[in-house]
Amino acid sequence: MPVLTPALASIPSPSFNTVGPFHLYGLCIALGVLAAVTLSAKRWEDRGGDPDDIYSIAIWAVPAGVIGARIYHVATDWKTYQHDWLGAFKITQGGLGIPGGIFFGVLAGYAVVKIRKLPVLPLLDVVAPALPLAQAIGRFGNYFNQEVFGRPTSLPWGLEIEPQYRPPRYVDEPTFHPTFLYEGLWNVALCLLLIRLDRKRKVPPGQLFTLYVLGYAIGRLWVESLRSDPASLILGIRINIWMSVIVGLIAFVVLMVNLRRTPVADLPPSAWLAPEAEAETADDESAFAEETVDEDGSGQTDDDAGDGDGDGDVPVGEDPPAG
Repeated sequence: MPVLTPALASIPSPSFNTVGPFHLYGLCIALGVLAAVTLSAKRWEDRGGDPDDIYSIAIWAVPAGVIGARIYHVATDWKTYQHDWLGAFKITQGGLGIPGGIFFGVLAGYAVVKIRKLPVLPLLDVVAPALPLAQAIGRFGNYFNQEVFGRPTSLPWGLEIEPQYRPPRYVDEPTFHPTFLYEGLWNVALCLLLIRLDRKRKVPPGQLFTLYVLGYAIGRLWVESLRSDPASLILGIRINIWMSVIVGLIAFVVLMVNLRRTPVADLPPSAWLAPEAEAETADDESAFAEETVDEDGSGQTDDDAGDGDGDGDVPVGEDPPAG
């Protein structure tokens, strides 16, 4: 009988990580940023905002996020660079800590928002689904660099890693968990979930970003537990696992408190709109009220004027006639 072989025995790693003068790691990050900015601008426009607001924020938030991500990586994995501190500046060789990127990027974006006097909470909701989309695309840079993979595995989707990139203790192992792929798929699913919840108005304004932080922390927690690359430890546990637990718990508490404090059912539809669209909605309501004014030009609305049916409408301050 013929022997059936699996269609997918393993995932091969690329033998190159540059195209001409461009590092594919940096290219993946750039494509992720472009996708995130484009999605955010479209979402802000759909809410009645000006897409240029997103571009103005991105000009400062993106570089700050990249710098913050590198600082976080070096700070939490400083042993890698203790004999080669210049290597800390070689960002194209990999090494970005997402928590640092989010913190510095949001901090810079918040400063721009306050200077331009834009609404903070609606903008946080707008960018929430865009962040995991950017992360999912950027993670493929790790694939080209053959880095941040997981422990050895014999699963059909195991990732082939060339010997020079394997940890010393796994030098004889050919395939590993493709943790970059796991995290990328998790982030895509998180992005789609956030968009759906936002369209259904399932969370109050401002809390979609909190839900993103919680979702990312949960995904990073299980992916980080599979990683095999060297990392700084606290009590024998990878520091990024500690960070995922702490950040996830904080996000969960914040989300629960705000969900109880601001029930979605009590909010008007305009609560999710940009101020410009909310103002237009108010103008439309005002115009509708004006259309109800009596045609005789008395200036009374239907609620103020008598209905003229002779049922005893009485001017305010006068007694009804006897009888």
